[in-house]
Amino acid sequence: MDLRGTFLLFCALGCAAGADLRLGIVGTDTSHAVAFAKLLHSPDVKSTMAGVRIVAAYKGGSPDVESSRTRVDKFADELKTQYQVEIVPDIPTLVSKVDAVLLLSVDGRKHLEQAKQVFAGKKPVFIDKPLASTLEDARAIAKAARAAGAPWVSTSSLRFGPLADSLKGPDVRGAFIWGPGPTEEHHALDLTWYGIHAVELLYSVLGPGCDSVSMASEKDADVVIGKWKDGRLGTVRLARPYGPFGGVVFRGKEVFTSDPKLQGGYAPMLEKIIEFFKGGQRPVPEAETLEIFAFMDAAQRSKQAGGAPTKLR
Repeated sequence: MDLRGTFLLFCALGCAAGADLRLGIVGTDTSHAVAFAKLLHSPDVKSTMAGVRIVAAYKGGSPDVESSRTRVDKFADELKTQYQVEIVPDIPTLVSKVDAVLLLSVDGRKHLEQAKQVFAGKKPVFIDKPLASTLEDARAIAKAARAAGAPWVSTSSLRFGPLADSLKGPDVRGAFIWGPGPTEEHHALDLTWYGIHAVELLYSVLGPGCDSVSMASEKDADVVIGKWKDGRLGTVRLARPYGPFGGVVFRGKEVFTSDPKLQGGYAPMLEKIIEFFKGGQRPVPEAETLEIFAFMDAAQRSKQAGGAPTKLR
């Protein structure tokens, strides 16, 4: 029986009987760690996520990234004291105690090395944004997962929920998406740090198939234009330091604009991840996830070339 079949059997015997699905966190240097625990451990948790608990966490952390260094212990303490999550010394120990893993480390540079340790335990894993800090590392993660036979998925929460739903539909001829665009000096691709959210939203509307990208940057904003192979155009505008998410889509002869009050949330994405952990459908295909990184890689090369249209690798 293959890994997927084994996990489906686990769910049939365990989950269906009401047994808890035990999750582990790698990386307590992001607010997502506490936000996910709050959702899953709430007495009002949705029935689709009932019985799922975060039971262990490995702190990780990146001393050279301020948002990691200043928060890793704070969020670990919060997980331990408020949600009775065991803090463990390393990833192999974590993997031995759980059924699936949430790899949440805020630093995308850490994900390849951390993911390989999770893959070795053949446990399903969600890798939080960004999957990696470079296209090469993103591809290496996918290759390592295939070699280990380990199921994985990576996505932004912006793909799911009312904001994305308000923009999706048939006959989409183009889209203009906006969102925050802070960058982080240690990440080689500017868009991977925060712009990836808006890029994921664009892909949730247009789907894969981008051929080339051009990117223009100023101090307060980036504008990225993707040209799809079928002639459609998708534009992302990223504001700094922060700004709201939203979008306009052109569907047939109609134009649809998102409601500014719709800013998304984690619950719809988390439901999809839990379903995947239990043997359900992968919420985002691997090929699309990797194309998103090729899109961001092409955008960076376009920026370096003064905004010239640049083919995806």
